[in-house]
Amino acid sequence: MTTPTALTIAGSDSGGGAGIQADLKTFSALGVFGTSVITAVTAQNTCDVTDVFAIPNATVAAQIKAVLGDIRVDALKIGMLGDATLIETVAEALRGFSGPVVLDPVMVAKSGARLLPDAARSALITHLLPRADLLTPNLPEAASLLGLPEAVTDRDMQDQGNRLRDMGAKAVLMKGGHGTGDICTDWLISDHVVQLDAPRVATRNTHGTGCTMSSAIAAGLAKGMPLELAVEHAHHWLHRAIIAADSLEIGHGHGPVHHFHEVWE
Repeated sequence: MTTPTALTIAGSDSGGGAGIQADLKTFSALGVFGTSVITAVTAQNTCDVTDVFAIPNATVAAQIKAVLGDIRVDALKIGMLGDATLIETVAEALRGFSGPVVLDPVMVAKSGARLLPDAARSALITHLLPRADLLTPNLPEAASLLGLPEAVTDRDMQDQGNRLRDMGAKAVLMKGGHGTGDICTDWLISDHVVQLDAPRVATRNTHGTGCTMSSAIAAGLAKGMPLELAVEHAHHWLHRAIIAADSLEIGHGHGPVHHFHEVWE
């Protein structure tokens, strides 16, 4: 029996709630062996990000080469990439990788902070969007990629998802976490449309939900699930992780979801 294995390419979160740390926790919680390529080291906690150090592009490429040169990777998740040259570096280093790719376009945080320079937007669209078997933008990120106002209605979300497919992504998961209604709705836009609803949970502990969702989908793909099933499984699993988040007492700000809600007592 082979061990399902996934690779995450993303930044490090010293607070442990998002980025590489969230991805590896998610892989492990869902029974997948995780490998990693670190693109940046951040100094952050549940309250603030105080420093960011970008890993040299050559070192990022070397990490990718080291992992793919030895370990069979069944699925890939791409997260935080700091600038256009790094995006191009990662795209080149992945040339020849044929497994499923989940691209989480880390561009706009829940706080509204811009995490990717505008100059890198075109590089992301040109070099990585066509590689994505699934693109997982939040509403501000989808709007930024398209140069459109943020989606408000379900019809807006579906329309923007289809536009992003037209730009090269094979499928798009439009995430509704930035909405304000009592029901949080995600839309999976592929050859057909799937609506995924969940009651909105009243908690401030949602740090890392985007990273966690994309890595949970990658974990499902690494285990051989079809895309729609992997997305549905990740959606329900993350909802339970958010419900359990308040059972953790981590920091004084926006804490993490509970990645190990099915494992810890």
